[in-house]
Amino acid sequence: MGDDSEWMKLPVDQKCEHKLWKARLSGYEEALKIFQKIKDEKSPEWSKFLGLIKKFVTDSNAVVQLKGLEASLVYVENAHVAGKTTGEVVSGVVSKVFNQPKAKAKELGIEICLMYIEIEKGEAVQEELLKGLDNKNPKIIVACIETLRKALSEFGSKIILLKPIIKVLPKLFESREKAVRDEAKLIAVEIYRWIRDALRPPLQNINSVQLKELEEEWVKLPTGAPKPSRFLRSQQELEAKLEQQQSAGGDAEGGGDDGDEVPQIDAYELLEAVEILSKLPKDFYDKIEAKKWQERKEALEAVEVLVKNPKLEAGDYADLVKALKKVVGKDTNVMLVALAAKCLTGLAVGLRKKFGQYAGHVVPTILEKFKEKKPQVVQALQEAIDAVFLTTTLQSISEDVLAVMDNKNPTIKQQTSLFIARSFRHCTASTLPKCLLKPFCAALLKHINDSAPEVRDAAFEALGTALKVVGEKAVNPFLADVDKLKLDKIKECSEKVELVHGKKGGLAVDKKEFKTAPGRTAASGAAGDKDIKDSSAPKPGPLKKAPATKAGGPPKKGKPAAPGGTGNTGTKNKKGLDTKEIVEPELSIEICEEKASAVLPSNCIQLLDSSNWKERLASMEEFQKAVELMDRSEMPCQALVRMLAKKPGWKETNFQVMQMKLHVVAVMAQKGNFSKTSAQIVLDGLVDKIGDVKCGNNAKEAMTAIAEACMLPWTAEQVMSMAFSQKNPKNQSETLNWLSNAIKEFGFSGLNVKAFISNVKTALAATNPAVRTSAITLLGVMYLYVGPSLRMFFEDEKPALLSQIDAEFEKMQGQSPPAPTRGISKHSTNGTDEGEDGDEPDEGGSDVVDLLPRTEISDKITSELVSKIGDKNWKIRKEGLDEVAGIINEAKFIQPNIGELPTALKGRLNDSNKILVQQTLNILQQMAVAMGPNIRQHVKNLGIPVITVLGDSKNNVRAAALATVNAWAEQTGMKEWLEGEDLSEELKKENPFLRQELLGWLAEKLPTLRSTPTDLILCVPHLYSCLEDRNGDVRKKAQDALPFFMMHLGYEKMAKATGKLKPTSKDQVLAMLEKAKANMPAKPAAPAKATSKPVGGSAPAKFQPASVPVEDSILSSVEPKPDPKKAKALGVSSKAKSAQGKKVPSKTSLKEDEDKSGPIFIVIPNGKEQRMKDEKGLKVLKWNFTTPRDEYIEQLKTQMSSCVAKWLQDEMFHSDFQHHNKALAVMVDHLESEKEGVIGCLDLILKWLTLRFFDTNTSVLMKALEYLKLLFTLLSEEEYHLTENEASSFIPYLILKVGEPKDVIRKDVRAILNRMCLVYPASKMFPFIMEGTKSKNSKQRAECLEELGCLVESYGMNVCQPTPGKALKEIAIHIGDRDNAVRNAALNTIVTVYNVHGDQVFKLIGNLSEKDMSMLEERIKRSAKRPSAAPIKQMEEKPQRTQSISSNANILRKGPSEDMSSKLNQARSMSGHPEAAQMVRREFQLDLDEIENDSGTVRCEMPELVQHKLDDIFEPVLIPEPKIRAVSPHFDDMHSNTASTINFIISQVASGDINTSIQALTQIDEVLRQEDKAEAMSGHIDQFLIATFMQLRLIYNTHMADEKLEKDEIIKLYSCIIGNMISLFQIESLAREASTGVLKDLMHGLITLMLDSRIEDLEEGQQVIRSVNLLVVKVLEKSDQTNILSALLVLLQDSLLATASSPKFSELVMKCLWRMVRLLPDTINSINLDRILLDIHIFMKVFPKEKLKQCKSEFPIRTLKTLLHTLCKLKGPKILDHLTMIDNKNESELEAHLCRMMKHSMDQTGSKSDKDTEKGASRIDEKSSKAKVNDFLAEIFKKIGSKENTKEGLAELYEYKKKYSDADIEPFLKNSSQFFQSYVERGLRVIEMEREGKGRIHTSTGISPQMEVTCVPTPTSTVSSLGNTNGEEVGPSVYLERLKILRQRCGLDNTKQDDRPSLTSLLSKPAVPTVASSTDMLHSKLSQLRESREQHQHSDLDSNQTHSSGTMTTSSSSTANIDDLKKRLERIKSSRK
Repeated sequence: MGDDSEWMKLPVDQKCEHKLWKARLSGYEEALKIFQKIKDEKSPEWSKFLGLIKKFVTDSNAVVQLKGLEASLVYVENAHVAGKTTGEVVSGVVSKVFNQPKAKAKELGIEICLMYIEIEKGEAVQEELLKGLDNKNPKIIVACIETLRKALSEFGSKIILLKPIIKVLPKLFESREKAVRDEAKLIAVEIYRWIRDALRPPLQNINSVQLKELEEEWVKLPTGAPKPSRFLRSQQELEAKLEQQQSAGGDAEGGGDDGDEVPQIDAYELLEAVEILSKLPKDFYDKIEAKKWQERKEALEAVEVLVKNPKLEAGDYADLVKALKKVVGKDTNVMLVALAAKCLTGLAVGLRKKFGQYAGHVVPTILEKFKEKKPQVVQALQEAIDAVFLTTTLQSISEDVLAVMDNKNPTIKQQTSLFIARSFRHCTASTLPKCLLKPFCAALLKHINDSAPEVRDAAFEALGTALKVVGEKAVNPFLADVDKLKLDKIKECSEKVELVHGKKGGLAVDKKEFKTAPGRTAASGAAGDKDIKDSSAPKPGPLKKAPATKAGGPPKKGKPAAPGGTGNTGTKNKKGLDTKEIVEPELSIEICEEKASAVLPSNCIQLLDSSNWKERLASMEEFQKAVELMDRSEMPCQALVRMLAKKPGWKETNFQVMQMKLHVVAVMAQKGNFSKTSAQIVLDGLVDKIGDVKCGNNAKEAMTAIAEACMLPWTAEQVMSMAFSQKNPKNQSETLNWLSNAIKEFGFSGLNVKAFISNVKTALAATNPAVRTSAITLLGVMYLYVGPSLRMFFEDEKPALLSQIDAEFEKMQGQSPPAPTRGISKHSTNGTDEGEDGDEPDEGGSDVVDLLPRTEISDKITSELVSKIGDKNWKIRKEGLDEVAGIINEAKFIQPNIGELPTALKGRLNDSNKILVQQTLNILQQMAVAMGPNIRQHVKNLGIPVITVLGDSKNNVRAAALATVNAWAEQTGMKEWLEGEDLSEELKKENPFLRQELLGWLAEKLPTLRSTPTDLILCVPHLYSCLEDRNGDVRKKAQDALPFFMMHLGYEKMAKATGKLKPTSKDQVLAMLEKAKANMPAKPAAPAKATSKPVGGSAPAKFQPASVPVEDSILSSVEPKPDPKKAKALGVSSKAKSAQGKKVPSKTSLKEDEDKSGPIFIVIPNGKEQRMKDEKGLKVLKWNFTTPRDEYIEQLKTQMSSCVAKWLQDEMFHSDFQHHNKALAVMVDHLESEKEGVIGCLDLILKWLTLRFFDTNTSVLMKALEYLKLLFTLLSEEEYHLTENEASSFIPYLILKVGEPKDVIRKDVRAILNRMCLVYPASKMFPFIMEGTKSKNSKQRAECLEELGCLVESYGMNVCQPTPGKALKEIAIHIGDRDNAVRNAALNTIVTVYNVHGDQVFKLIGNLSEKDMSMLEERIKRSAKRPSAAPIKQMEEKPQRTQSISSNANILRKGPSEDMSSKLNQARSMSGHPEAAQMVRREFQLDLDEIENDSGTVRCEMPELVQHKLDDIFEPVLIPEPKIRAVSPHFDDMHSNTASTINFIISQVASGDINTSIQALTQIDEVLRQEDKAEAMSGHIDQFLIATFMQLRLIYNTHMADEKLEKDEIIKLYSCIIGNMISLFQIESLAREASTGVLKDLMHGLITLMLDSRIEDLEEGQQVIRSVNLLVVKVLEKSDQTNILSALLVLLQDSLLATASSPKFSELVMKCLWRMVRLLPDTINSINLDRILLDIHIFMKVFPKEKLKQCKSEFPIRTLKTLLHTLCKLKGPKILDHLTMIDNKNESELEAHLCRMMKHSMDQTGSKSDKDTEKGASRIDEKSSKAKVNDFLAEIFKKIGSKENTKEGLAELYEYKKKYSDADIEPFLKNSSQFFQSYVERGLRVIEMEREGKGRIHTSTGISPQMEVTCVPTPTSTVSSLGNTNGEEVGPSVYLERLKILRQRCGLDNTKQDDRPSLTSLLSKPAVPTVASSTDMLHSKLSQLRESREQHQHSDLDSNQTHSSGTMTTSSSSTANIDDLKKRLERIKSSRK
């Protein structure tokens, strides 16, 4: 027992391995319990047992083993790592479980195997089970078969591969063990269930008794298609769906799904290929030539026996085929002909596609042999030709078939037509395109008129079949001339036809037909692979969508179209009349007149043929008007055209009438459904007028319009033939000119080059030079599209003419044809159109060669010539080749039929004499050019042998072979080469030369292909063996080609193909595949619709620093071709350079000293910007990798070469690390002296340093970090900002180093990260560091988490990206990390956040596990810190940091804030060029982002400020009486000072937290609702409105987009905001305080809100919008009328300028303006007209009348006119006195407009002014004097506002006030900005003090709040920030104004300001007190608050300061002096650092 107690204490895993069986049993039981308890499949617990599961199943003790099996089953079912154990566990089950006597053990073993299959490990399981079949123990064999059978029965034939099982079946049936035979029988029955008759051929040789038994069993099987009853994990949803279907009523839908379960196994695939060539009788070739027919017969019978094998092995059958062909063609004994035909049939059926290369030779022979009448011969020949057809394509044998069609023998004609009919049945619309159909139809149409009835019938049948296959629409054009009787016969035939692919004439395929097809085809051994593949093709997708291959055509093979068919959809999606067009009948003149009179005015038709030209002109005008107004569907084009042709018709003599006629034709062609019938009526007339001087242009326009309506090819053909049937040379030359232009506009597709060329030749021979010139110009245009081959047509022209043509072609060389601009819209989507005759794609463009007359050379290839080429003497062979070359040269263009030549040339490709090989290759190149695309039928028998020559050891032979292959591929395309096994067979040969050349060729060609044949996969195993080839070059080439194979086959297929490799090879290859996956280019886009998926657009690079380099894939997709070459070049050169590197120093040591003077970094203007552009435009690789590859290093080297000293670069890229140290030392030395250079090359320096991070040498790393510390210190001193590009290509790699084991390095990296925050916003650093926490390196995780904590501590929660919530959740995950340091770091970081932010943290973190939560709570208790206010440091960051931090949303804002700020910035500035930022000095820049988003900061800081009661220093408001102080309990709690409390509460209105905002709004509402207290808000109105519209914008951009937020919350917030504003705008005195800028932003916010469609969708949304409506009306009525009018004008201007703004927005702004216009009569006197007119003037300057008229809507111009009209009406002529604020009135469009209006109204009202006089002159006097005063004051204020005369203006104002003490300057001040007001007031006081001798005032505290902004170094920002938030630009004049005052105070002269062009050049508005932007004011407020705090902290306030709270100014101190101010500024600056 003692022993027991020992093992009982052990942990479970040790028990499981214990030597005592009891211990193991207990261990297995415990393990089972553990397994059942673990709920998470990814739990780490599972991994502990990974190595033990095999022991569970192979336990030696039977009882224990059972328990082990149970535990294993649970393990496999639930553990996600179980898949790793498949191989060892299943082999254990096979060897140790299946031989157990206990049935339970066997059952569990089988269950485990099935469970492995369920978890997607089917292949491995099947492999082990098949190995088990070779075991000697019959029990094991039986169990393995049973397992396979169950697996097949449950999972189906898709998961269990049948081929390997069927292979071993015959062997199992021969077993001596009955149990094995019985089990084999059961599995055979199960397999039959799945694949039906496909199983018969492989089992045909088993014992007949067994076969009979099987047959009996098979008959009993149900006929329905079987379904899997068990699914893989990934298919489990499907299982659920299936169950639902069954419960919902059986198989209602099932049919759709199980179509795909019908046999997808082709019997042919299951067969073993038999090699027969070696089994041919030795004397076969002699016997077949024997004179005695019996001997020939013996030879043929021997072949017949061999070819009965259903699957033959590939080989060289050329000689055999040649022999059989000779018998068929030449043998006189018909019996032997039939026998030879049978042999050919057997070969074709057994070889399938591999026979394709011989098809071209055999087809003509068989067809010509149909002259035999004997039925048995005819039948044998028919079977042979049908079998041959299935091995090739109709395209490749079409030439041969068509040649035979012209034979005189009727039987041949009949049988050929019947063969065509049978071939068509195998075709689909896509494999029978128009270009193929056209020649066949032409030949068959001859046959239907043949004298022999059998020929006619056969032709009818063939045409009927074609009709059935491609539908009437495609065939009808060819049957245009067939009479009705014959047409009916064709249609009758078409109805009888049954297609192989099911009925596809545009209807959906009948499913049943599909299911029966395979059975039929498989049974008839002869029906080849096409049937079977295609018939089983309909996989699950039948009902997805009708492919858009061709309108009306059926979809690709085997895929049924959508029900509803494509036949009818085709015609619908075309412009409905394309089909009518062709068939429109000619109408009689009477019908035309009737139709025309229905749509034209009656007098119009009568006067058309009047003798008076004026009447004709008038009637034409009416005609034109009528046509222009007619609807497309109503316009009877033909009738109208006939009316135009009425006498005098096109002979019209008056050019004006003629011009009108031509114009009307053009209009009708554009607007009506203009048919070819109509076109034919007018074209003659048009061509006649095209040369007319006056009407020519109109004629050309009309022709172009007709070409657009009826397609250019048709129109051009008509026009050319008409022009050249005339004698008028002017018409001919103009027609040619028109055509040249039209081709450029319409493109070249579909044009019939042949027809043009004959006309062009006529033109070239013309005597008139203009015609010749035009013809040459036309040829030039055609050359653009057709290319050099065009010249071949004109080689026989006179040399002089030819040189002119060549000169024209020379001009065009290198130009690409322009993209077509016309004729696309209507036809591009329609597939091919009748007119366009998409029937001949080959005739357009490059295939022009097909139009050339080709010579038949087969008769010259005599048997003598062939024997010469094969002669033993090389000289004779050479002669033969020379002759061939001569024949081809002479013929120039040849037909594809070249007799015996291919076999002869093929023999010469492996000639022992290399010169002859080269000569043969040259002939083949020559042949490719001569034969053109038709050479594709020789690819298999001649092209592939050329590839074999690539393996030649001689370099020049290989080069010649490659050139030949390329010449051929250029003609044939790649498809023919890649189809079949030929290419893979070549790659299989272990010849290094062949492999590297072939792979190189494929790497070049594959990237250019859009799709490849599926056979490409056959090359992959050989590609993998090349990856491990002994030869380095082969390996290199294979690696280069890998991505391109993957591009076409996909990663999955490629990875699957590694299954057959050895484990070691597999790992290596998979690693390479991963690498290739990263570099995989996208497929080239298809011309019509892009197929390539966007690569790597998933996430911006910075969020995936160490992930797969997304950019690489993008790059290579952009330039797929050069990729492999480039990679190669880089690879080689880097090696070469590193090799040289070591030798360099010795050579250069002498020169070193001279070299090393001079700067090390060369400043290149805009160099960095250019590099960034290149990287953005993907011209170079993006700096993103896991380890740096050669191409990155090479690229960096290239980029550095232009801006780094050569000697330094050599050091930097040296292979020895000591040189890197030297380079770093030099860089440190030059850091201070070459600041500019360092900053100019910063991106390159940082990239180079990232390379050093991958070095293993510590000294380099230390040195690099040392340099980085110095570098970032320098950058922060220079106030430099890292660009995004620099950051993203450096930070991720720096963060890798934070996980270094050495402490020193980690410290350094942390220090660098710390310094980086001074040059790159912490908020943007955050995501990079966050990415670092995902590393596998625990040290790195811990350090990154610590760094995140520091960031939050230093800069507050705003740094958390994308939102604090998401960031904290990410951090919290690490609390459960297995590494203690990481856990601690995560906890500390969250505690830091807690200290900043309090309990809110728990809400942000979300759900944590109990364990983690308790750890966190414990840690928080221990830290025992009270949450303090926001960290002080937050605002003390360097100024430029604040900007970027604050650009992130405040704490609770959801969603990435970058989006928001970028949107705002777009809206803010029309000129958003960040480069322009350099032009604006920092003092003049505003940081709107800070105002936008950093409300949290304001909130946190305010309380501290108020404790010092500093507010009254700079509050520009009269502090209310003490009694008002106790506004509400809330206010009291906070502080005693009302103004500061209001400031604080207003700051909370813009909070990101909805509740905070609502509370603040409620408090303000309380104040506003009580009249006695509302006054407290005075002076805070702008501030409050700004906060409000910022909140509105926050809701619009962020809250509304956040799905997590309750929409009720948002509605509640909206209600509060709108309620508050309504309360505010009911109090008139407060409402009038709102300034223009603020009102503009407010109106913008409200209108945007009204247009927000998301709100309308909410329940209470309508109510919100109604309230907003009400509020807008209040704002319009109660605000200061000048301000609101001005605001609306500016807003309208912005909304019209902004392209993004919606027309609705502008419309609502205009509605507001109309309302204001209605209010004008009551408010006109309270409006400052000068300002309004200035605004209108600016508006008219931005939008001159012409520009306004171009607006889509006419409202803007009407609004403006109405406003001006109303003002004129109300003010009369005096309105012109109010243009004082406009600088150059004379140029102002406004003044001219007003004058016109005044004049107009004067004319209308007459002496209205007299009536005014009657009312009493006294009033006029009074008014006029008032007007004079106004003018005088306006003049003064203008001076004050101007730059130079500001002092003079102030002095005049002071004098004026002294003189007229009762004068009221209030109206002038009231409408200006607060800044301007305080400036004027202060200026007056200064003058007063000077005059009274009190000296000047030097004080900083007297400055108005806005002034203070200039004292604080505000954050830099882009120009876009200069405008206010909604795109209104605040001119720099405002800031200039402030600077001027500052300068004045500091005693500097203002005139020097002009020295600064950067500012003055920016002045874009008149220097008038501009509308200060609302955000501007808020910013000044913030700066005030911030500075005041700092001033309080850093300086003792002057005791002399007095706090006067009179007037508008804040307070002033009279004793401070300039020095004091300077010192203070210094202190503020130092405190910031």
